[in-house]
Amino acid sequence: MECFTGEQRAFCIKNYYKNADSCVIVRRLFRSHYGLHDLKQCPSECSIRAWVRKFEATGSTLNQKPKGPERTKRSEESINKVGASVLRNPGQSTRKRSAELSVSRTTLRRILKKDLKLHPYKLQLVQDLKPNDHNLRRDFVETMFERFRSFNNILFSDEAHFHLNGHVNKQNSRYWGSENPRFKHQKPLHSPKVTVWAALSAHGIIGPFFFEDQRGNSVTVNTERYIAMLRNFFFPQLSEFRGYNSATWFQQDGATCHTSNESLAVVKEMFAGKLISRRGDIPWPPRSPDLTPLDFFLWGYMKSRVYSNNPTTIAQLKANIREEMAAIPRAMCERVFGNLKSRFEECLQRNGAHLDDVIFKK
Repeated sequence: MECFTGEQRAFCIKNYYKNADSCVIVRRLFRSHYGLHDLKQCPSECSIRAWVRKFEATGSTLNQKPKGPERTKRSEESINKVGASVLRNPGQSTRKRSAELSVSRTTLRRILKKDLKLHPYKLQLVQDLKPNDHNLRRDFVETMFERFRSFNNILFSDEAHFHLNGHVNKQNSRYWGSENPRFKHQKPLHSPKVTVWAALSAHGIIGPFFFEDQRGNSVTVNTERYIAMLRNFFFPQLSEFRGYNSATWFQQDGATCHTSNESLAVVKEMFAGKLISRRGDIPWPPRSPDLTPLDFFLWGYMKSRVYSNNPTTIAQLKANIREEMAAIPRAMCERVFGNLKSRFEECLQRNGAHLDDVIFKK
């Protein structure tokens, strides 16, 4: 039936009514009108009768496309329904909210953004501050402003853990609202698959260094291993690092392996009177990743890149880390350290509390 055009079907129906509902006459007229030589090329009697029935039922001889599911509209009712849902649970995903309200995800997103003027804010992952941490953070920042005109001659250092199965997908952490709720999700530290150490200044990066045994397996950082890294890797690298001079300061956090008597003795031998650390010349405040460039920039930047090719082995992951760290340009490091002053100022404004936003933007 579908091989005949709408015009041809209309011809058949018109002549069907004109000739006393005779399909035989219609076929003959069709052959003559369209110059055909064989009646087999004309519509069959069954086809003609089917067209007539469809025309009488629908007013058309063409097959109608089946109706799909009814499209949800951005009506006042649906907008109010979505608004009430957001008030009840602003952290619910659009997928779950769409299923719960029987509204398509496309319509839901349009209502959220265009009608309710909401924005999906990311949640920050930070460590929980203890009661006295606010004072320690405020005192630290005040000391930094008193001692330094510029922070470019400070080497900040830290370790980070890279898991082979990737990092936390923060894309799934959203809060729909008209203003940023400043929510922070507190999480504990976890055991690593690969432990990486690096030092960062405005002049560049020293690293990476992997804490591992002779077989290449990741190991926990302890005092003995930390001292070995300092003597066998870090200190030799300093002599070739363009950002190191006699006035360079060194920062490390308060991990036990960093601040044991043995470790501090080795660090202070190289950075006498120029150590930012627990039990150092300038005390480092605990639980303050938002104040060190490695935590607020380097590790997050690295983890956003080293998993892009989905490494399947530790060797591939380590190769990615080396490659991505070596590719970071000096200009980017300078921008990161130019950001430190803004972060310290905000920390003072917040009386030592965690910063609201990641100020550094790539």
